[in-house]
Amino acid sequence: MSENKQIPQHIAIIMDGNGRWAKQRGKDRSEGHFAGMMALRETVKSAAHRGVKYLTVYAFSTENWGRPQAEVDALMELVCKGVEMNTPELRQEGVKVAVIGDRSRFSESVNSALDRIISQTAEGEKMTLVLALNYSSRSEITAAVQAIARRIATGELKAEDIDEQLISASLYTASLPDPDLIIRTSGECRLSNFLMWQAAYAEFYFTDVLWPDFGDEQLAEAIKAFGARDRRYGLVK
Repeated sequence: MSENKQIPQHIAIIMDGNGRWAKQRGKDRSEGHFAGMMALRETVKSAAHRGVKYLTVYAFSTENWGRPQAEVDALMELVCKGVEMNTPELRQEGVKVAVIGDRSRFSESVNSALDRIISQTAEGEKMTLVLALNYSSRSEITAAVQAIARRIATGELKAEDIDEQLISASLYTASLPDPDLIIRTSGECRLSNFLMWQAAYAEFYFTDVLWPDFGDEQLAEAIKAFGARDRRYGLVK
């Protein structure tokens, strides 16, 4: 935790509700995704100003490839636009950007945009923004197990060497602390294949607010609720 125990060191957000937000307003789903990007922009700034050190957002899951091609294309274009629009402000705010997930399916232009924002924000020390893109917790754990198995096959490790620390160190999030608080918007109450290993002792906060309507006020409410929780990690005080 940070020095202020009321502020979670690491917040993870399942940003849900862009499509419903657009439908309620008679807009195209792509407009909902753009509004969602603007909500992320405000939330990043709010989290950094409140002293959060890590903010991980579920931006694109492996399951999202099953959406209509036009929507997937719009999302990919939005990733590139988001890089161009937000890099200067992220640098100014001292926010460093990292990406977790399988980037092999992304186009060259999308990967170039991601590389650009990572390199241009590398000196940020105030907060790390982690974008989970083409991310699946089950795929992440499977890949980690395969990597460990290969090390055992070469004799580098023994089966007895496998413990929680080794598994954690083999995940995409190896350099990150586990999330203290996981927020999901839009009224849904499930993890949807997001940070399942890392969420072992996270606090959960569910809100009916659709993601494009989420911002500083809603983040403050989530952090306030977190501060009222009694986190015992399976122990007795």
